Amino acid sequence: MKNSSRAIWALFGTLLAALSTYSCSTSKSAPPPAADVAAQADEATLFKVPPDQLEHLKIVEVRKAAWSATVHTTGTVDWDADHTTQAITQVSGPISRLLVDLGTPVAVNQPLLYVSSPDVANAVSTYRKARNHQDYAKRALDRSQDLLDHKVIAQKDFEAAQQDFNDAGSDVENSLQALKIFGVTQQEVDDAQHQGVAINPQLAVRSPIAGVVVQKLVSPGLVIQAGMTACFTVSDVSTVWVQGHIYDRDLESIRTGDVVEETNPSFKETFRGVVSYIGALVDPATRTTSVRIVTRNPQGVLKKDMFVDAVIHTRSGRSVLSVPTSAILRNDENLPFVYVQAAPGQFAQRLVNLGAQQGDETEIVSGAKEGEKLVAEGSVFLQFANSTR
Repeated sequence: MKNSSRAIWALFGTLLAALSTYSCSTSKSAPPPAADVAAQADEATLFKVPPDQLEHLKIVEVRKAAWSATVHTTGTVDWDADHTTQAITQVSGPISRLLVDLGTPVAVNQPLLYVSSPDVANAVSTYRKARNHQDYAKRALDRSQDLLDHKVIAQKDFEAAQQDFNDAGSDVENSLQALKIFGVTQQEVDDAQHQGVAINPQLAVRSPIAGVVVQKLVSPGLVIQAGMTACFTVSDVSTVWVQGHIYDRDLESIRTGDVVEETNPSFKETFRGVVSYIGALVDPATRTTSVRIVTRNPQGVLKKDMFVDAVIHTRSGRSVLSVPTSAILRNDENLPFVYVQAAPGQFAQRLVNLGAQQGDETEIVSGAKEGEKLVAEGSVFLQFANSTR
């Protein structure tokens, strides 16, 4: 029996590095909670460690820590509705040219497509007529002013000419506003003033915001209706919304403004967001309340309908008993336990109930008391050696 123990301890040095790696990987998993157990050491199963090997074990005390409550949930990525909009034409007619496609980055007012529309030709023609009438009324007013100065016409004739000029100015303003509603640029308005130049019936549908084309809803030659046909959806994907789902027990802890960390197994990066809205209804199917998390997405990695794991760091604090996660082991029944120091060099297994995990620390709900000493490093080797006795 003694020779067997010496052989086991002789393996200790070579196993430390591998067991340390195993312990770290174990700490990163999220094991299921243990069943309720009596939190006391079985003195009959004390495991003794020779004094010359104690230096390889790291002993820590169970301590109280102030933790901010964290809520774990899953979420679905969606476009940021505050920075997503549709490009809708203001005129009717067939599409003559498409200039962008799905995934194309666009700037504000950048042309997306051109529509050949008689509405544009009619609006330009009305504007030209109004400008011609204004020019004619201005010349007539100048002549009337000269004739009035020479007492050739009556005052009422001059006032009639002046009224006609004012009416012509109103017609110009009205026709110009129609062009602006259609989205005609100032350069195109200036070009429309030149007489004898053919009227271009094409009108550009422009991007209302800067972003990326995330939906293409039309094709070349399609006849679109003014104010009704959505041509493209443009979204600024540098931010996205993550729609989380919160159970009733966690609602009291969450507030708007809480910081959220989000991860996806496919990416190394941790995404950060903020709770911006807490729903007012409970989903009858899942019995959860929706939570909107505005998330930064500078590289555009997060895509619509992608799933993420979210950890909401609430601002409500609580006091917990905390130990290093490396101190937590699992027995053959997958129940969590720790090695408690019963006396110098003597250790006993004790089953514990676990709570939340925060960083490299794990909450002990029951099974250990504040001030008790546990094995934080080397406990995996103790478990191995104890199993071979």
